[in-house]
Parts: sequence; structure tokens; C-alpha cells
Amino acid sequence: METVVLTRQHIAKIVNEKGFDDFMDRMIARLGEVFREGGHGGITPARDGFVRGPGDTAILEWMPHHRPGESITIKTVGYTPSNPAEFRLPTIIGTMTRYDDVTGRLLAVCDGILPTAIRTGAASAIASRLLARPDSRVLGLVGAGAQAVTQAHALSRVFPLERIVVHDIDPEHARSFAERVEFLGLDVKVATVAEIEAEADIICTVTSVAVGDGPVLLGENLRPHVHINAIGADLIGKFEVPRHVLKSAFVTADHRDQSLREGEGQQLADSDLGPDLMELCARPALAADHRDGITVFDSTGFALEDHVAFDVLLELAAEAGLGDHLQIEQLPEDALNPYAFA
Repeated sequence: METVVLTRQHIAKIVNEKGFDDFMDRMIARLGEVFREGGHGGITPARDGFVRGPGDTAILEWMPHHRPGESITIKTVGYTPSNPAEFRLPTIIGTMTRYDDVTGRLLAVCDGILPTAIRTGAASAIASRLLARPDSRVLGLVGAGAQAVTQAHALSRVFPLERIVVHDIDPEHARSFAERVEFLGLDVKVATVAEIEAEADIICTVTSVAVGDGPVLLGENLRPHVHINAIGADLIGKFEVPRHVLKSAFVTADHRDQSLREGEGQQLADSDLGPDLMELCARPALAADHRDGITVFDSTGFALEDHVAFDVLLELAAEAGLGDHLQIEQLPEDALNPYAFA
């Protein structure tokens, strides 16, 4: 019995050969399908973890998704905002594992960095397609790190975008963003937050704002029909969108419990949240009525999205004939004797 291992080299080859768009398009389509069908009966508890690092500014979390009778996907993810500046490493580093639900065997292992970025962008595309105006042409990004790249990519796949306006507290991150998304063929302008609010039809907040330092939006110049994808809130006390904006908006979350505990929803009461994203996907008319007003998608990220991303990656790997098949687990010929090596 072997475990499929997808290495960095395998994933790079898959994406380079298939193209950036193929992976993103498949992810948007597959995730939208799973959301419409209510998660295919899977169980996704709220993630858990512990704070770590200097001043408790980082976190390590585990995010499980259970398909009874089939499989379990668990992503272990480290969020370390000091990584890019101090170690030239991504802020988010993770690993995904999949287990057989019947036997508990380890079925597959892969990187969690790229799938996390792709599935987070795909979720925003799905929410925006429901809540933003279909003719949205200007995307605003507050935060110009790694997640901003896949947000822009995903939204470009479902909207006729013409221009991106971007802001980051690190001027170099903002300046380099145009080069990182050159493959999109869109005009990119570095702007202030006020300019983004005045110009953008869709805004994504994708920051590493510290606990207690939010919000990152002003909420003073927003267009009356703007849709906001709030990505960065993932700790208690961390948020990006001003409370008065949330109170005046239609707010949907990907995972209601996580939103209320550590997302933008922690600024709200449960009754302030609208139907969650899966319900909107199943009943899109509930979303369409809100397109002319301010809407917010509180994207905390949850393990069903990781499970679907892993499905897509394994599918792409199988099509390309890629992946190492290794005997990682010690499965003796005599199940009662741990020393019975094959």
C-alpha cells in the first residue's frame, strides 16, 4: 500500500504545462458545484490551533474535513506575518494530507501553499459572481502580497476587469504587484485606500494587519454598489472592514462559526450575518437582490475548500502521470507484530 506524494516539482510541472488559468478555472467550477450541493454531505468543524512566535503574532492551525465512509483531509497551516521580510518565506506555509476514512491509511500528501492561495481566490470569485455587479471593471486590492495575486487572477476569470488599483503599507510590495500579475494583461495603478474606495467596483482586503490595528478600509468613499471580499481576518481581535460598513452591508461568510469567532463577524451579532456562501450558491436569487447595495464576503477559509483543492490537484496529477508513490507507513505483513518488516 502506497501514499501519493505531490512534491513542489510535480505541482510546478502541472501548473506550467496546464497553464495558470486551467487550475483556477477548475477550482472555481468544482468549488461552486460543491457549494451548490451543500458540501456533498461532508463535515467541516471550525479550525483550531495555537498562537506562536514573538509576541504571539503567528499561529499554527489544523483544518479538518471529513467525508464519512470516504476520506479525511487535514491541512496544517502556519501563518507567520514576519516570514517575507525576515526569512524570504511566504506568510502562509502549509501541508495537506488525506486519509482513508475506513482504515485510517495515509492516502496522499502535498504542499498547502499554492492550493490555499488558489482556493481562497476561487471562493472570492464565487462570492463576487453572486454579489457584485456582473459588469464590474475595476478591482481594488488593499494588500499586495501573495494572496492578492490569486485574488486578482480568480476575479479576472469571472469579470470583465479592465483595471486594478492597489495599495500596500509596504511601497515595494505595491510597486512590484504589476510585474507579478503581468500575465493578466490588466492596467495596474498604485493608489491610496481612499482612491481605491472611490474607484473600485470590487475590493479585496488581503492584509496581515495585526490584532487590534484594524480596520484597513476607511469606509468613507465606497461606491454604493461595491462588493468587498474580506480575506485577512483570521485571529480573534483581527479585522479589516470598519464595523459601520459591515452594519450597513449584506454580509455572507464561508463558515459562520469561524466568522463570528475570528473573522469580520466578530464585530457583529449572529443575526447581522446573512445566509452563508453555500446557501447563496444553492439559492442565488437570495444574493441577486443585494447587488445594488454594499455587500461583504467574510472569507475565513475552511477545510472543505482545501479538500476540493486537493481533489483538483490529484486529478491534474493523474492526468499528467505525475506523483511519487511511496511506502511511508509501516504496514507489517503480520498486523499483530510491529517487527514483521516486509
